[in-house]
Amino acid sequence: MMLGLLLARAGVSVLVLEKHADFLRDFRGDTLHPSTLEIMHELGVLERFLRLPHQKVQRINARFGDLEFTVADFSHLPTQCRYVAFMPQWDFLNFLVEVGSPYPGFHVRMRAEVTDVIESKGSVIGLRAETATGPLEVRAALVVGADGRQSIVRKRAGLVVEEFGAPMDVLWFRLSRKPEDPVDPMGRFDAGRIFIMLNRGDYWQCGFVITKGSLGEVRANGLSLFRDSVAKLAPFAADRVHELLDWEPIKLLTVQVDRLRQWYQPGLLCIGDAAHAMSPVGGVGINLAIQDAVATANLLTQPLRDGLVAESDLAKVQARRLWPTQLTQGAQLIVQNRVIRQVLDSTSRLSPPFAVRLLARFPFLRRLPARMIGLGVRPEYVRTPVGVKIG
Repeated sequence: MMLGLLLARAGVSVLVLEKHADFLRDFRGDTLHPSTLEIMHELGVLERFLRLPHQKVQRINARFGDLEFTVADFSHLPTQCRYVAFMPQWDFLNFLVEVGSPYPGFHVRMRAEVTDVIESKGSVIGLRAETATGPLEVRAALVVGADGRQSIVRKRAGLVVEEFGAPMDVLWFRLSRKPEDPVDPMGRFDAGRIFIMLNRGDYWQCGFVITKGSLGEVRANGLSLFRDSVAKLAPFAADRVHELLDWEPIKLLTVQVDRLRQWYQPGLLCIGDAAHAMSPVGGVGINLAIQDAVATANLLTQPLRDGLVAESDLAKVQARRLWPTQLTQGAQLIVQNRVIRQVLDSTSRLSPPFAVRLLARFPFLRRLPARMIGLGVRPEYVRTPVGVKIG
């Protein structure tokens, strides 16, 4: 959606296909980091955007065993917004549609589920989709697969995926929040258990981290034991675990980390999770996807205006975004394998890793993870021209 907005703003005709009738999906990435808010500022819509309901988070706190510390402090970042904004993704997507709608080249078609790519002479030239009114075929100078980690586009195009694995899955659910509760997000690391709580205003979005593939075992142990575990990890919310009446509202997020070896072929480019599924560590997936979109618009606007997007143009997008993706995934894999895996496998009292003890002892070090999480390795800035004036 962001790529469509940027291209239409620059005078390129774009069609965005969305398979659902609306954007109302729960437990999607709802974190908008300072890098994304900076892009909204560059587009001149930040003030209007922040009128939407959201929560501001300046710090991320954690407890590792008996040690409490701040993981990241965003207050020192060189950005307009020195915080993470929590906002439902459907509000964010609806806002992008609202901003893009006045541009004559910006088109969105809902209830259009992509089923295949159309190829001719070794090049992708369009898409096939099923819509409420029947089959749809679209021809385009460029097809962009931005359809997530289970991407139909990349599967139909036969792009090769490299898997990196993950030691955990996450159970997401909600608990009500009281005014006297803590404000900042928090993570609790105890022997064999990891629990995340994100402040969403009138409720907590909770993530209970489990060993990969162990959902059946967790359920077999019973909901009562699960509720007791949550109460021990978040004592201030122990009086609310009864809100979990059954397993239905407890949703499984299957964690995967992967990356395409090549993000493109003639006529086709994949970005975001379709190109590189991220671990939930740091909550940076949506923001890397936005960075991909900005870089793609910066590099491909002129070729699209000229009506000829060469394979070498698509290669420039991967070259631009591969390095930050590799570094971010590399950092996530270190945390997964050296911290999360050991915590989940532990049956005795935890000893905080050396890096955790450093963060707790030297507050200025909190700026490093804040920059990694809040801005990323290579922040992108809007360079596309305003090719169409509206209003």
